[in-house]
Amino acid sequence: MNTLKPSRAVAIPGRVILTLYALVLALPLLWMVISSLKANKDVYGKPFSLPSPWRFQNYADAWTMGISNYFVNSLLVTAFTTVIVLLCAAFASFAMVRLSNWAARLMLLAVMASLVVSPQIAIVPLYDLLGKANLLDTYWAMIFPYVGFRLPMAVLLIRAVFMEVPRELDEASRLDGCGSMGIFRHVYWPLSSGVLVTAGILTVYYTWNEFLFALIFMSTDSFRTIPAGLMAFRDALQTDYGVLLAGLVIAALPIVIVFLFCQRFFIEGITSGSVKS
Repeated sequence: MNTLKPSRAVAIPGRVILTLYALVLALPLLWMVISSLKANKDVYGKPFSLPSPWRFQNYADAWTMGISNYFVNSLLVTAFTTVIVLLCAAFASFAMVRLSNWAARLMLLAVMASLVVSPQIAIVPLYDLLGKANLLDTYWAMIFPYVGFRLPMAVLLIRAVFMEVPRELDEASRLDGCGSMGIFRHVYWPLSSGVLVTAGILTVYYTWNEFLFALIFMSTDSFRTIPAGLMAFRDALQTDYGVLLAGLVIAALPIVIVFLFCQRFFIEGITSGSVKS
């Protein structure tokens, strides 16, 4: 009689548990997608049945009734924020690794200290500062705070990978005639693609779903991103749940796509730099 090996005996229950956990997490999303294709009366009248008929028109209605504007605003804010965070974090990490003096240690201490600052306690001073700079009701009113609060984590992630780059590569690059920018461009930047993708995913996730700043710093509906805009969208569609759920699916779709296509790089970036710091 064949018996399971100990490692396999442990792995099978673990996979079963993880599969059940994934199903529990996926069921609400699946219900939302299915319900977004139903008529309004069937969303609560037949909550667990398949749509009959399939109302793909709900997505067209949601898009034309305001989601398109919020979607474009979120794309612009997320794209600018992610690019600025990655560039600033990469340059700051490169400087901290290359200098290795009291200034670099002081910069690292400041970055680590900024991680304990909660966005909620900075709302009042940020609102006052943005108002004095005439940035309220502009995209920059969201981009600048998002960059400030996502930059420290990105710096720590990228710095951990930069510290693993052998100094011999620096010396070889200098012998080839590369300056500091050349070394950064040809050595550090290509070797950190995994952690850059990880920092980018974390920044995209935070920026796309951030609600508090988007609600307080934006009073004009035409500049609102999806999290704040969905409130107005919900109030306008209190009786049409099919279209409302279609708008929620459109709002969640980009983040799901990003994780599906970048999960391999995300895992590599999280685990890189974990041995040496």
